[in-house]
Amino acid sequence: MIFPEEIHQAVIDHPYRLVFATVSGAHLYGFPSPDSDFDLRGIHVLPMANIVGFEVAEETIEFSRLTETIELDLVTHDVKKFFLMMLKNNGYVLEQLYSPLVVHTTPEHEELKEIGKHCLTRHHCYHYLGFSSSQWKLFCSRNPPRIKPLLYVYRVLLTGIHLMRAGVIEANLKVLNQDFKLSYIDELIDKKVNSTEKETLTDIDQTFHEKEFLRLRQLLEEEFEKSKLPETPTAKPALENLLKRLRLKETSIL
Repeated sequence: MIFPEEIHQAVIDHPYRLVFATVSGAHLYGFPSPDSDFDLRGIHVLPMANIVGFEVAEETIEFSRLTETIELDLVTHDVKKFFLMMLKNNGYVLEQLYSPLVVHTTPEHEELKEIGKHCLTRHHCYHYLGFSSSQWKLFCSRNPPRIKPLLYVYRVLLTGIHLMRAGVIEANLKVLNQDFKLSYIDELIDKKVNSTEKETLTDIDQTFHEKEFLRLRQLLEEEFEKSKLPETPTAKPALENLLKRLRLKETSIL
């Protein structure tokens, strides 16, 4: 994917060294609308001066930019904060780590992707069950309902089921549906990519989608019971080792 220049400029302008920066959101999930913003996510490394006092400064960096051509939303976390989230069955940060839409990378990024395999557990199931429920409530709260939260419902459930079965993160709904072959998914994606972020569905069969939502939730729960993924992550020693090396490298740069 060729990224707009503003995406690369945001990486250049970041105040701290980045381990990686990838694109998440609708572009990663396979259903960006023409007006979808670019969600840039990643890890930065704070210098020692920011972490030795009583307070940790700029553990998270967030900003938004609106230009004539794109809307950009950037969020990066300090390496320690990101690593701790990786150890807490947080599927969202792992999706960022494994996003194929890479804007900036380093050797440590590649090392982290190998370590990240040992963060995957059966209990990531709960992350995807919870996320699907919140998106379903959001979908049902609008009249007429919006297409975006419905696609998020299916995306997170299929990602969770695939993870329980295959032991790998796949966040792209188009790719996922090559295995699941749900005919309504392609139709919903086509509507989303050819409309706007806030496109509504006036002719939706909500009863049908509620049945599918419940069916896929049950399937995720069944795959959780059968999954051969471990109960707990085993990556903590490797993450701590990498954390120390990144801190020391940053100190030697200063």
